[in-house]
Amino acid sequence: MALAVGVLAAPDSARAAVLTFTCTNPASGSTFDVVVDPEHGTANSFPAEITDRTITWHDTVSRGNYSLDRGTGALIARFASSTGGYFLRHTCRSAS
Repeated sequence: MALAVGVLAAPDSARAAVLTFTCTNPASGSTFDVVVDPEHGTANSFPAEITDRTITWHDTVSRGNYSLDRGTGALIARFASSTGGYFLRHTCRSAS
């Protein structure tokens, strides 16, 4: 009797779904999306650290460091500058 050994792939429903957060700049009211892919460990296509509490990533284009609190929806963007840098605060909600 032969024994077959194989690898079972996880069904699509078992994979981590892509998360979309719609974020609002409280000063201007403008909105933008943050797309998080837990399966690939990315936020807006940049490598990210994703935990149950926070999602953090570095955007190499804007040179910003971002931290999203998943409990409160608070997004803080930190930027370095020759004058000491600055912070931008946004409020996000899950859109997915």
